[in-house]
Amino acid sequence: MTTPVFEEFDPASDCDCPGCVHWRRVLPHSPSSPAGRHPAAHRAVILAAAASTALVSGHAAPAVAAPHVPARPGVPVGDEPETPQGGKAPLHGPGGRPAGPVKVPPTTRADIITRAKRWVAAKVPYNMSRYWADGYRQDCSGFVSMAWSLPGNEWTGSLGRYGVRIVKDDLQPGDILLFHNPADPENGSHVVIFGGWTDYTHTYYVAYEATRPHVRRQSTPYAYWSHSDRYVAYRYKGLARAAAGAAPDPPKSDSAKPGAPAGTPFPGSAYFGPGANNKYVTELGRMLVERGAARHYTSGPGPRWSDADRRATQAFQAAQGWWGDDADGLPGPRTWALLVTGRGRDVTGGPSSHGVPGYPGRAMFRPGANNQYVTELGKQLVKKGFGTYYTTGPGPRWGEADRRGVKAFQRAQGWRGGAADGHPGPETWRRLFS
Repeated sequence: MTTPVFEEFDPASDCDCPGCVHWRRVLPHSPSSPAGRHPAAHRAVILAAAASTALVSGHAAPAVAAPHVPARPGVPVGDEPETPQGGKAPLHGPGGRPAGPVKVPPTTRADIITRAKRWVAAKVPYNMSRYWADGYRQDCSGFVSMAWSLPGNEWTGSLGRYGVRIVKDDLQPGDILLFHNPADPENGSHVVIFGGWTDYTHTYYVAYEATRPHVRRQSTPYAYWSHSDRYVAYRYKGLARAAAGAAPDPPKSDSAKPGAPAGTPFPGSAYFGPGANNKYVTELGRMLVERGAARHYTSGPGPRWSDADRRATQAFQAAQGWWGDDADGLPGPRTWALLVTGRGRDVTGGPSSHGVPGYPGRAMFRPGANNQYVTELGKQLVKKGFGTYYTTGPGPRWGEADRRGVKAFQRAQGWRGGAADGHPGPETWRRLFS
């Protein structure tokens, strides 16, 4: 079966009524349509004729495929794309070099998301008949062809050949959600790149997609705003396990010695950054807290990426002597390797001010905490005359004696209620050590 070649049509009417505006988007004109006829009225005649035929024959009229436009009340029109697409073509369009037989070049999840982010950052305009500088068509299927680094421009009718079908629970960043409608392939099909779940209920996810006016990254209901039950999940066949092509963090620290990392392997850059919500973010936060970056967290660490994770990661990277783009707060393979192996330099306790050591963060003084800062706190309480609650110690494990000593110190400052809860904050710490 040959792949259809699509062509854009200019509307014959410039009527601004809602019906005309709608049908100009979804219905091309045909030679049989009288010039100047109101498109909405012409559509109504077609539907009426179909209904009449069904009544006479006694059979229900066949379902008409809905165009790719808002199909649910309450869905913002701005969230619903209009994504007509072109057919298969080589890179740089029909005049480019033919793609040849199907090839599945290897790539990684991190590389797929990185390429997608480049088009998002460039705000590549949506245009089904134009090709970006890298040779890929500026529509939804061309965008996925680019992100998967395919040898040519595919369309929704052929992208499935490069992937294997998966179920919803298996979705990971770099996979795609594909809706191909043979009844209306130009205007009735769409494809997006899955960027990760935004909530634990798996009802919303981050979608990278090419749509008007330009490529975007947006939280989207699963599987899509409309035709949700017709989207199919695919995983790229050429997905590689190794982070080939991923830019590693530079090993600038003297302590960052090469070696096979122990612990959890680096999951890929796509699991970190704005919108990320997964177990690896939690694991990253816990390792950073253990390495001295706890002061950046007021709660957590948890599975949802936050600015606290970025600042804590950046502090760890800076402790290795990295700076500029090498200390951007996003973990790469080398940052991860240093954390899981316990190598590299720890984050220091923050800058001192007038001889007062930097406040390490509330997470250091929670039930179950066991660290050097609890010991320092306890010794300072004893020194200030608030150590009567200790029967032994002070020691590194946070306990009731520590809390009661801090509370007594806070009350001595004239604080009451929640301000004297026994949990040291930055001001309690400053006064205690001043």
